[in-house]
Amino acid sequence: MLLIPKTWTDILNDISNTLLPRSCVGCTMPLSKGEHTLCTVCRHELPLTHYNFSEENAVDRIFYGRVPLHKAASFVFFEKSGIVQSLLHGLKYKNQEHIGGFLGAWCGASLEKDKGLQDVDGVIPVPLHPKKQRQRGYNQVALFAQKIATSLHAEYQEDLLLRTIHTKTQTKKDRQRRWENTKTAFQCNPEARIDFNHVLLVDDVITTGATIESCAQVLLQQRALRVSVLSMAVVV
Repeated sequence: MLLIPKTWTDILNDISNTLLPRSCVGCTMPLSKGEHTLCTVCRHELPLTHYNFSEENAVDRIFYGRVPLHKAASFVFFEKSGIVQSLLHGLKYKNQEHIGGFLGAWCGASLEKDKGLQDVDGVIPVPLHPKKQRQRGYNQVALFAQKIATSLHAEYQEDLLLRTIHTKTQTKKDRQRRWENTKTAFQCNPEARIDFNHVLLVDDVITTGATIESCAQVLLQQRALRVSVLSMAVVV
């Protein structure tokens, strides 16, 4: 059998994994070679929604009567104390930005042949307020949205929407209070080019839908375009 010599990168990775073994975000067990972010067991246990952009689903129904979205879907179901919560907590609060890319590549691969998204020409992440982005160091949605844009052969534009009001976490707020906190929090960047026909608005978690509703209303006021929505997770 022909043995292929290891590169210096392979050797350094082996040393790094020996001294500081990578662990699964879901179960904290050491990852095996070839595994990234989640172990094989946790990958199989991830609660995928299997929603697409052709059939009606629970995410669509969140926005009925509120904002005229073309279509909406989410990649996984959010479960308290589950794998998804661990992933999102690491992504948002433990400086594990790579989780967004991991989920985006996986989700993007499942959407490449989705007929409901074939005419999407722009992918827009829900923005963070500049103060919060400086504190965190990145927008937790950005890398996920970039991977989705690549899969759909669409343009990624992160500066089209601006968040002008800094709000505290809304995790424990009800729908009405979330809406009041976000209804004037966003605006279109006057310096950004807006010539898309069908945009995909991307967020991390949809709970009441207040943030997405506010962003979509701003986009729909600018010109005649269609707005679809994708989130990493949804609370149902």
